[in-house]
Amino acid sequence: MTSIIIEKRYCGPPNSGNGGYVCGRLARHIPGAAEVTLRAPPPLNKPLDVIATDDGLWELRDGATIVATGRPASVELARLEKASFDEARAAELQTPVKPHQHPLPTCFVCGPARSAGDGLRIFAGPLVRQSQNVSAVLAAAWTPDLTLTAEDGLVAPEFLWSALDCPTGYASSYDRENGSFDRTPILLGRMSARIVLAPARHPGERCVITTWQAGRDGRKRVAEAAAYGEGGTLLAVAQATWIAVDRQVQLGRT
Repeated sequence: MTSIIIEKRYCGPPNSGNGGYVCGRLARHIPGAAEVTLRAPPPLNKPLDVIATDDGLWELRDGATIVATGRPASVELARLEKASFDEARAAELQTPVKPHQHPLPTCFVCGPARSAGDGLRIFAGPLVRQSQNVSAVLAAAWTPDLTLTAEDGLVAPEFLWSALDCPTGYASSYDRENGSFDRTPILLGRMSARIVLAPARHPGERCVITTWQAGRDGRKRVAEAAAYGEGGTLLAVAQATWIAVDRQVQLGRT
């Protein structure tokens, strides 16, 4: 049996793991594309068991508590959106979540309180260039730090999952009609991702994340995302389901 530890650095809410990072850590054990469902707040700084079940699922467990379940999946998006690095940088300036309003300022992926090289500091905002016939496209620039490198010298896959996580949350709450942002607290419930085996996954490479809404159903919000390397090389695609929650649940206090 294998165990993993979600270090404090990789928090989302202050006392639990960032959803995309945790999904990516479990997905490392699943061949090919994967779908991971989060079932409990992932605890920090303690061993969590990775268990393959008889029915073909993988579980991440904290003792008797199932933190997440994963399975192989087909992740093919009907829509892909691209942006240049400069367009993504310009979109960041329009991010709907301003630093003084951020609900989780220490989040590993999108927390403005995290310093460069510690957090990913991915701040998605609407592109200036928009199509009139589809939901708004948000984008962000991302240059992976050297500390995100795996044994093969490439950016570890869980960090691609991370980079695709929070931007989908931004997209799922953005209203292009009036340019407003729904500040209802949300948490990642499920994420599916496929990493494209391309050479362009090196630390220091200028990457672009694009993301857009894909639907709503009650408390559920669905968004999709893509990650590109320099020259427009597709690195990964993802679909994420976010759940509207109470603020105290978002903070992990209940």
